[in-house]
This record gives sequence, structure tokens and C-alpha cells, in this order.
Amino acid sequence: MHSSFHSHSNKSQPLILPLADETATLALGEKIAKILRPGLVIFLRGDLGAGKTTLTRGILRAMGHQGKVKSPTYNLVEIYKFSRLYLYHFDFYRFDDPLEWEEAGFRDYFNADTICIIEWPEKAGKLIPEADITISFQFTQLGREICIQAGTETGKQCLQHW
Repeated sequence: MHSSFHSHSNKSQPLILPLADETATLALGEKIAKILRPGLVIFLRGDLGAGKTTLTRGILRAMGHQGKVKSPTYNLVEIYKFSRLYLYHFDFYRFDDPLEWEEAGFRDYFNADTICIIEWPEKAGKLIPEADITISFQFTQLGREICIQAGTETGKQCLQHW
């Protein structure tokens, strides 16, 4: 049985949750914020309007960000600083070629002192680091469903604290 949420041997069992509305998406972002740690790379996958930026807003609010959270579609990255931690929210939707990621100089953003949340990671191809956690959004008859899956040992350790 193959589905878009197929589990590979090096990945954890997926956590699949329903999301009824924007409030549920924000609340889930708050829960996710509690398990995050510096050095993580998080991929957000899903169609336009699926809730990727809303989930990121919930994460940022739980981390203490009071200001507006907007999709970084046009400037590619929004930067949020929390004490010594930087959270980078990327959106690669407008990339036509993965080399645009390389040319943008984003490689240095990925390090042990940052959390990188990436919308449309597939647009950067294999140039970006592997995802520690992938969160996939899917529309359903009742709203949305998300699948959270670890892709690395670090990601598995974070999800164990769920």
C-alpha cells in the first residue's frame, strides 16, 4: 500500500492529525513549538492555502513573537530572533530553478543555532539540508489533515516529546 504518507525504514511512524480550522492549526503550531530545538530543519508541504503559514504563525506566537507573521513568498525569507535563537521562515514557491537557492546565499542560515521552516522545499531540489521533521498538509472533506514525520534521528527525538 503506497500513499503520500508512506513510511520509509529510516523515518518514524507518521503522526496523522485532523485540523478542523485556523484555530486548530494555530493550536497545533503552539504544541509543535514546545518540541523544537536549535538546529532543526522543518519542511512544510501542501497546496496553496493548506495552512503552512498559519501553522508557522502558531509556532512563532508560542515562542513569544507578538508581531505580524506573513508568508515570505515575495522576499523568500522572514527572520525572527528569540534571544540567541534565529528562526528563519522560508517560502520557495517562486523558485523556478533549485540553483536560485544557492544564488540567494541561504546556505549559512542552516546551522546549529537556527530553526529553519521551509514552505515549498521541493523547489530548492536536493540543495537544501534534509528535513528533520516534515509536516504535510492535505485537504479532506472535513477540513485538513496533517501528517508529521521525522526524517532524521534528531527529528525522531523531538517527536518523542510530543
